[in-house]
Amino acid sequence: MHLLCFTFLFLVLYTSAFTSQDYSNALEKCILFFEGQRSGRLPSNQRLTWRGDSGLSDGSGYHVDLVGGYYDAGDNVKFGLPMAFTTTLLAWSVIEFGNSMRNQLDDAKAAVRWGTDYLLKAATATPGTLYVQVGDPNMDHHCWERPEDMDTPRNVYKVSSQNPGSDVAAETAAALAAASIVFKDSDPAYSAKLLHTAMKVFDFADKYRGSYSDSLNSVVCPFYCSYSGYQDELLWGASWLHRASGNAAYLAYIQSNGQTLGANEDDYSFSWDDKRAGTKVLLSQGFLENSIQEFHLYKSHSDNYFCSLVPGSPSFQAQYTPGGLFYKGSESNLQYVTTSTFLLLTYAKYLSTNKGVTQCGSSTLTTDKLVAIAKKQVDYILGDNPEKMSYMVGFGPRYPQHVHHRGSSVPSVHAHPARIGCNDGFQYLHSSSPDPNVLFGAIVGGPDNRDNFADNRDNYQQSEPATYINAPFVGALAFFSAE
Repeated sequence: MHLLCFTFLFLVLYTSAFTSQDYSNALEKCILFFEGQRSGRLPSNQRLTWRGDSGLSDGSGYHVDLVGGYYDAGDNVKFGLPMAFTTTLLAWSVIEFGNSMRNQLDDAKAAVRWGTDYLLKAATATPGTLYVQVGDPNMDHHCWERPEDMDTPRNVYKVSSQNPGSDVAAETAAALAAASIVFKDSDPAYSAKLLHTAMKVFDFADKYRGSYSDSLNSVVCPFYCSYSGYQDELLWGASWLHRASGNAAYLAYIQSNGQTLGANEDDYSFSWDDKRAGTKVLLSQGFLENSIQEFHLYKSHSDNYFCSLVPGSPSFQAQYTPGGLFYKGSESNLQYVTTSTFLLLTYAKYLSTNKGVTQCGSSTLTTDKLVAIAKKQVDYILGDNPEKMSYMVGFGPRYPQHVHHRGSSVPSVHAHPARIGCNDGFQYLHSSSPDPNVLFGAIVGGPDNRDNFADNRDNYQQSEPATYINAPFVGALAFFSAE
């Protein structure tokens, strides 16, 4: 059967429920969300003004400066692996779709820089060391307190030659390398520093191989265990360094190590843990636009990935809810939706530049169809779904009011200057009242496999936002805002 005749016609024949202005509005909020996740001393142009300074002594007990960066989700821990992935995807969004961001571009670049400023500190504070986490997650999760009040231990964790962490180190290298492209024209000195540091961190990741889950154990597990291992991050990091530097050494590295680092493995999700699908799309650009024949393999595997999303394709693997949402897992499912949507649009861009198509067995999938699949997912998140619920906080007439997020759910330091202690905050977690502080732009975990959503803070699987859900959505919204 030709791909144009697939059963799920909504995936390939879809009319948007939103205008370019709607997408632009959503883009503004999607970027604004990152201001709500900031740790450190907030700048004078902070727009989410219910937030205050936090974590100002991070690292001081260890004689290093680790102030800044992002809280990953609804808690107050700074986890290095998801923060680096978030930064990579924010940078990739700007690289591919920054020209469509118009007056949002500076704010998007500021979101990238807030991440890279911290990652630079983490990578250069102590030679031969990468700091990968601030905060004890087990202690943090025993409290429900806004970041401005937190008094849980701010332990600092690192990887080194004796306790390696190739996964988190290579992802950090990827983030710094991708961001170096973002700032290459606007701040060449900063860009050069990012790239130089990325190279050093990648060398460290490659020379001292091992998973940070093995080195740090219960500190990162089960929160952000490296379930996929570190091989995918090494290939991902090398791919970004190749794109950022043009250095032939990274091309040689990819050619020599690709097979052992997962080049021949098809994976059908892209996340903070597993970078294989994203790496293949990134490297396919080298084949499509720069005629690097050695990367043809990655184009073929990218085709397999996108064909897996289309019902009726020979390699169809995906699941969809009755309302048409891509469904991968019960916990924070929208993270997989936003990453796959970004990859669909990025690959469509690469293909259209070279008049290419996606080959699914003996049939083809055009770039228009890739865009249509992506648009269905974007519109679903923004409110065109059975619940008529926008899963982006602050967008549309109906959106989650009870977000699993400490700062959003507890009265702000401006409205309630008195301290709210560790256990005192739980009354707000369990309250049926709407959040006193609107976390504009936050995309929550999303509905279940039957399109049902419980707007309940206690249901963190559905109601917790995360930086790595929003980051790829920045690029997707930028694309549609320009349509």
